[in-house]
Amino acid sequence: MSQRNDALRAARLRVGWRTMDQAAKSLSEHGQRLLQDRHFEVSPRTWRRWEGERPGWPPEETAIVLHDVLGRWPEDLGFTVPAGWIRPEARQEKDVNRRQFVSVTAAALVPGPMSPQHVDPALVDYFEQQLEGHYRADMYLGPHDLIGTVSAQYQLIDKLIRSARGEARRGLLRVGAAYAALVGWLYQDAGDLGAAAFWRGVTQEMAVRSRDPQLIGYSLVNQAHVRTDLRDGYGVIDLCEAALDVSDVVLPKIRVMAMQQQAHGASLTGDRTTVDRLIDTADGLLARVDDDLPWGNACRRTPGYLEVQRATCYGRLGLGREADSLWAQVLSVVPTSARRDRGVYLARHATSAATAREPDHAVEIAREAVDIAIETRSARMFRELLTLERAMRPWHDAPVGRDLAEILAPVGKGS
Repeated sequence: MSQRNDALRAARLRVGWRTMDQAAKSLSEHGQRLLQDRHFEVSPRTWRRWEGERPGWPPEETAIVLHDVLGRWPEDLGFTVPAGWIRPEARQEKDVNRRQFVSVTAAALVPGPMSPQHVDPALVDYFEQQLEGHYRADMYLGPHDLIGTVSAQYQLIDKLIRSARGEARRGLLRVGAAYAALVGWLYQDAGDLGAAAFWRGVTQEMAVRSRDPQLIGYSLVNQAHVRTDLRDGYGVIDLCEAALDVSDVVLPKIRVMAMQQQAHGASLTGDRTTVDRLIDTADGLLARVDDDLPWGNACRRTPGYLEVQRATCYGRLGLGREADSLWAQVLSVVPTSARRDRGVYLARHATSAATAREPDHAVEIAREAVDIAIETRSARMFRELLTLERAMRPWHDAPVGRDLAEILAPVGKGS
């Protein structure tokens, strides 16, 4: 008589799943809700194997679903534990080492009053020049090595604002909003959306205090960017429409930023027509972006900026072949020095190739993306690679699927 995985059987019976077919169906439905992935599925055949003599080991996202519904990790459910397995909760505690970060709120919530000091207006130019350097460093390094530095500079700016007067005060408020926006972006790229939302709120406060309509529009687009990562399409649209409500006042750059971000919101609601309309309209404005503001210049600095947004939206809409073609064009002009951005684009390109049912092409692209993910530790990139893993699920048991699993293994242990 063959051995059975009694631990898993007992766990499913405790939650009322009387048969293995019922367990597979219920776990699939739970996983679709938990992961917000309507394609997540565990077949009855897979569940029967799990309760058999050789249960194997489930993919990480399946392990997370099992833990969420049964209250136990796979090693406690009779599965065969692979070498090097670390529970996701323990890995998160290990990798997101808070000693390497300043407290999320500390730099923005320093109590006063402070000793008054003279603030020379030339300091505004100093901080603006430093800001451009931080933008460049972010492209090369990723978020983890910059959060502390940029947060500390924001704290100094906030201190100076409390003593500054006249044009020096207005200039520091403007540059302070830009620094807060960058801190918010760094936390977002590091995968901490709660911290990102906090700093986007600080950005908006500084923008409103500066009375600068350009910065107020910029802060709304920054808020919308967080909403995009939260997959709240209508929230994205609301914020971008608010930024565009005063389009006769704001500069072309703000309008381009708001329109491309609103296109992301439209893609989250499944509206391809609006995606194309917004990107095309923004493209018509791009040549008019000629301001000298030190922030929000990705639309000028990033090769193929709007096609990057279109390709991302197409990928989100499941338009694999269209996205695959666009990513090939974009990546041909992205410099290798823009490591983090290139890695994100490669991961998205690989996913679009998988969606277009070209798994070998997807795996080939994924190799370079994984190298960059390990180097930069960008949570956005890890998230994109997880999306790729889901898109490759139809080939999970094929040689190409096993190749991908081997390629992604270092990311699975370090993300």
